[in-house]
Amino acid sequence: MSIIRAAEAPQFDLPGVHFTGLAAPSRGSESLCTWKLRLDVGLRNDEPHTLDRDEVFMVLSGTVQLTPDGEKLGAGDAAVVPAREPIQVRNLGETEAELYVAITAGFTGTMADGTTVQPPWAQ
Repeated sequence: MSIIRAAEAPQFDLPGVHFTGLAAPSRGSESLCTWKLRLDVGLRNDEPHTLDRDEVFMVLSGTVQLTPDGEKLGAGDAAVVPAREPIQVRNLGETEAELYVAITAGFTGTMADGTTVQPPWAQ
C-alpha cells in the first residue's frame, strides 16, 4: 500500500488552477491517476484541450462547467468526459471550486495548438 500524506502531496500550479497530486505511477499506482483541483474564482480556461482517455470529475464544492457549452455542475455532482471530447474548465461560482479527478495512468493530453503533454501531476 502507498500512502500519500496531504502535507507531502506534490503541488502544481497553472494560472487559476492548483493541482494536488494523489495517486500516480510515481506514487504507487500503476493504472490510475487521481488529483485534487482547486479553481480560482472567475477561472475561465479559454483554450480547450482533449485527452486520449475518459476523465472523471467529482465536484466537492463550488459551481463548475467542464466542457464548452457543458452543463453547470455543483457539489456532489460527477461527470465523465469521454476521450477526445474538448475540456474547457470554468468556475461559474463566487467562491473557489474544488474537484477530485480520476483517469487511467499513461494518458496523453492534446492542447488547442496541437502540442501533446503528459502532466507532471499524473506521472
